[in-house]
Amino acid sequence: MATQFRLILLFLFGIFCVESKYIKYNTTAGIVPGKINVHLVAHSHDDVGWLKTVDQYYVGSNNSIQGACVQNVLDSIVPALLADKNRKFIYVEQAGLMPFFSCILSEVVDRPERGSPRYREAAHQVRNGGMCMHDEAAPHYIDMIDQTTLGHRFIKEEFNLTPRIGWQIDPFGHSAVQAYLLSAEVVPLYPAVVGFDSLFFARIDYQDRAKRKDEKSLEVVWRASKSLGSSAQIFAGAFPENYEPPSNFYYEVNDDSPIIQDNMNLFDYNVPERVNEFVAAAVAQANITRTNHVMWTMGTDFKYQYAHTWFRAMDKFIHYVNQDGRVNAIYSTPSIYTDAKHAANEAWPLKTDDYFPYADRVNAYWTGYFTSRPALKGYVRTMSAYYLAARQLEFFKGKNKAGATTDSLADALALAQHHDAISGTSKQHVASDYAKRLSIGYKEAEEVVSASFACIAESCLKTGRPNPVCPLLNISYCPPSEVDLSTRKNLVVVVYNPLGWKREDVIRIPVYNEKVTVKDSEGKEVESQLLPIQDAYKTLRNYYSVAYLGKSKKEAPNYWLAFSASAPPLGYNTYIISSAKQTAVSSEIKSFYNSETAKNDKIEVGPGNVKLVYSGNEGNLIKYINSRSKVEQSVEQSYSYYYSDNGSADLQASGAYIFRPNGSHPIDPQQQVLLNVLRGPLVDEVHQRINSWIYQVTRLYKGKDHAEFEFTIGPIPMDDGIGKEVVTQIKATIQNKKKFYTDSSGRDFIERIRDYRKDWKLEVNQPIAGNYYPIMIQKLSVLVDRSVGGSSIKDGELELMLHRRLHEDDSRGVAEALNETVCVFDECTGLTVLGKYYLRIDPSGEGAKVASIIWPGDIFSFSFSLHRAGKSTKMKCSFCHCDPFVTHMLAILFQDGNNWASSHVASFSGMDPSYVLPDNVAMLTLQELDDGKVFLRLAHLYEIGEDKDLSVMSSVELKKVFPNKKINKVTETNLSANQERADMEKKRLVWKVEGSSGEEAKVVRGGAVDPTALVVELTPMEIRTFVIDFN
Repeated sequence: MATQFRLILLFLFGIFCVESKYIKYNTTAGIVPGKINVHLVAHSHDDVGWLKTVDQYYVGSNNSIQGACVQNVLDSIVPALLADKNRKFIYVEQAGLMPFFSCILSEVVDRPERGSPRYREAAHQVRNGGMCMHDEAAPHYIDMIDQTTLGHRFIKEEFNLTPRIGWQIDPFGHSAVQAYLLSAEVVPLYPAVVGFDSLFFARIDYQDRAKRKDEKSLEVVWRASKSLGSSAQIFAGAFPENYEPPSNFYYEVNDDSPIIQDNMNLFDYNVPERVNEFVAAAVAQANITRTNHVMWTMGTDFKYQYAHTWFRAMDKFIHYVNQDGRVNAIYSTPSIYTDAKHAANEAWPLKTDDYFPYADRVNAYWTGYFTSRPALKGYVRTMSAYYLAARQLEFFKGKNKAGATTDSLADALALAQHHDAISGTSKQHVASDYAKRLSIGYKEAEEVVSASFACIAESCLKTGRPNPVCPLLNISYCPPSEVDLSTRKNLVVVVYNPLGWKREDVIRIPVYNEKVTVKDSEGKEVESQLLPIQDAYKTLRNYYSVAYLGKSKKEAPNYWLAFSASAPPLGYNTYIISSAKQTAVSSEIKSFYNSETAKNDKIEVGPGNVKLVYSGNEGNLIKYINSRSKVEQSVEQSYSYYYSDNGSADLQASGAYIFRPNGSHPIDPQQQVLLNVLRGPLVDEVHQRINSWIYQVTRLYKGKDHAEFEFTIGPIPMDDGIGKEVVTQIKATIQNKKKFYTDSSGRDFIERIRDYRKDWKLEVNQPIAGNYYPIMIQKLSVLVDRSVGGSSIKDGELELMLHRRLHEDDSRGVAEALNETVCVFDECTGLTVLGKYYLRIDPSGEGAKVASIIWPGDIFSFSFSLHRAGKSTKMKCSFCHCDPFVTHMLAILFQDGNNWASSHVASFSGMDPSYVLPDNVAMLTLQELDDGKVFLRLAHLYEIGEDKDLSVMSSVELKKVFPNKKINKVTETNLSANQERADMEKKRLVWKVEGSSGEEAKVVRGGAVDPTALVVELTPMEIRTFVIDFN
């Protein structure tokens, strides 16, 4: 009976699954001249963290938040592609592919199985190729390069493939650096770029998009660098709406778009209707697009978990639409689409700036994320600087074949550049996951650094290894330095300089003892100064050491010990701190009170050329003086906050993405003590309690031409039920006529004009949020330690948003208010953020020489300026003093006696002792690869015409950079080191530009590296990348 029942079921199944006469779908179509060609680009955008963590997304856990599983996508895609060779699919995020391919390889014994159909089909679908689809506002360009390089080298090593298309479809605005540095086409003598042929994206301002649709200018030639001109341009396309299919063409399981029902034996046969709708959508898009080629992005976030439903629908559309004949539908990729556009020989509009800020509708500017989660932004920049130094030290020691490496930190930093990571737009538990990964990576890199210091100092086999320390030094927590020096033991402080130039700076560490002295490795006493640690820092220390470490020392140290230190390029010097018979030079402390007796008094501070003058009556900053440059400028600095709009009027609230202010509130200091001033030979400090939750320290260092502002903000109060977005304003008597300048990801500078857009007539609906830009210099220049939002809302004024805490979600998918808290023993308070920025004012006609990167080992890398002077926009090394944990890597050892210098290498330089890099060239990367070769990346820091002395060609002598090694071969590559320069130059696509005669000014580039002389030439804004083979 059971057998008979099964036969009946099979018979019925055969009846109801009668194939229509069109069941053999013809998907072989190619491009047809003279018709509208609809390029169906199947894709899945798989965030490496957003609502769920990267691992949760991969395995498909925590689906109560979002039903998304990357493993399902990849497992489903491969057999779907193998089922029909005409089908195509693209994938971007290598962080998702790596575990997938690792799983495939674990199923086989031999590595040659990489050639299996399953493996090969998945590999050939890669586009963009970075570990993630990075953000373009908050990351530094070095981090963008590093994460792209990591993904590209993985693809090259595993599959011998080179991605040629940029696919930045989801970041919230697009930077000039992305266009010319990471995406620009290959040109002779300019190998710095990644080598992409085109770049596609979705998010541009809604007003810009509307105008571009009318003018058919969604696709452009993007020439984003003033210095590099047409030599670094790229074909770039913005999608008509977003990165999803046209309305009614979604085919994930349970999507509600009508399928093509083509079985005439069943009801609801609809082939003509669906074909007509397809043709209408294709014609509509063709009407806003140049040439007869249009792209449909067939997919969106975490789609193709059941790929068969998508491909079955597209198979049918291609078959029936092409039978209809009015338009032509094909399986395609962005590469095929790009080649078709290029073959059309069309002249394209020219784009020369960037796509910031981005608004997706009225009152919805995505400028809040420039500042969102400032602690995470600061942590990423700190870890990035640490990684740069750690991999240098790993090179000097030699990379471990087994054991600790810097790879874990590299992976964590790559994920952190994702457009929902460093942007601050993920859920809280995901942001915590990014931070956790960075911490794990740091701990492993710390082992590398410790072993490297030990080996360089010739103590590889000895005890007493110096330990890199103090990630919480900013809150005065540094256990290795918090020891009793009265027991005849000493602190050995190793100060490593990751820069290509000699550094002289002031190092600060917390100590218990006041009777201390500092000597260099030769026994010469070094100038030092004790500064009492204020109660505000002790409170921070006690709370956050418990919150982050689960413990705190019962007694906090009483002093900061500041001392002068220097270190050679890519090298270190050693300093000995020991007990002394008398107290070290202490800071003179004076408090100024809010009283009538102080009326009309002026308080001048600063031990060097730069002085700040404060009002004795109000306690506020009133003047900036630089006696060296003869600058004397009235200047004010204040705090305020914006009330966050709750969306009650139109459902658009301020949130993690969107900044929408609803009025502002000035913060006036209401304290009895206006100022506490600490004076000393190295540094003067001005301490100000702005209110109960804002504390500020302003520092002026001897020998530095800037002022350092350190702010502590939080917990931002929320008792009134209103979100707050905290800003600081710096005002001067400068008429900048609405113009100001911001950097592009820490590299070039872009002119901004308030209430103005170069490409369209701006309809102003948000005069504050709509003028915010990502700040990563020249009358009044500000340099920040992490990405923040900023603007010049009024002439003569710079504004920086430093912290934000909100009550509402902004309805962009996170479904969670940006309300960061820190918990100790189950009691939670709002997050407190500690950060810094620098201020410098220069005379007209003279620039501050602020390198947009400043130097690669420095977190202070995003720049902001009211007015650009005629000479320079970049700070040289002499400008900056930064947190020693960042600019200098410290290692501290507590030891007996005074024999360190006699038993160790007390001073070291990885370069020839007589050699330093030119002032306008930085070493971005020095890294040993797994095969023993060395990866070197050098960058020119200045733009053409920026400085008469420094905007010139410079050269680097590799023999002096590597004096103790014999160079066997130097191979120049593209920026991400996945193809050689010679190979790149064979692939160039040349694009026509509207209004151009075709004869562009020739851009001079550094010449080929002579194998005997081994000298690298770099011209303004040029970056050159090499793989070096040593004997």
